Amino acid sequence: MALTLYAHPFSSYCQKVLVALYENGTPFEFRMLSPDEPENTERLAEIWPFRRFPVLVEDGRAVCESSVIIEHLVLYHPGPVPLLPEDPRAALEVRFMDRFFDLYISTPQQKFVLDRLRPEDSRDPFGVEEAGRMFDTAYQWLDDKMRDRKWAAGDSFTLADCAAAPALFYADWTYPIDPSFTHVHNYRKRLLQRPSFARAVDEARPYRPLFPLGAPDRD
Repeated sequence: MALTLYAHPFSSYCQKVLVALYENGTPFEFRMLSPDEPENTERLAEIWPFRRFPVLVEDGRAVCESSVIIEHLVLYHPGPVPLLPEDPRAALEVRFMDRFFDLYISTPQQKFVLDRLRPEDSRDPFGVEEAGRMFDTAYQWLDDKMRDRKWAAGDSFTLADCAAAPALFYADWTYPIDPSFTHVHNYRKRLLQRPSFARAVDEARPYRPLFPLGAPDRD
């Protein structure tokens, strides 16, 4: 069945889904969400009135939220890379790590970015400070967790790594990972070397000037 993805290549949550699609070579049609293609944005609003993306459409049915989209792909479009283990106990760890990256890495990262986009007199320095503290705790926790792991949930690349790749990519731009967290740095490097994520990063390069905090000249 034909898949259509409404997304933007520079969005972290869109990259999360793109990594899953690229991992298994799943064919899909990409609908770019940008001012240059307003018809796609209008269609997205019809499909999903919250206008949050990515949104995957299959046979007229909209599948929303990045983790749910990937689980949909696992169920209906499985490929050679099993992004969610069949063992429910192993799958639980994958889902937990997926939530960790979304809630404790991506959420504070977006707090920094969205605050910069606000008018200066409407910014929230206390909220940004709180987000920084969350980063400190998350980086330390993840460094301990990755001490004896190759991928987020163990030895296999999974849904959790699809979440981790863009989350850590942009997090280090936003709130640099301390050099002492060597396990996090090494994991981030492995993610950047993964062909599926390397492709997503390359496709997003033209949009780096859009990064509100200023994209560093690396990665």
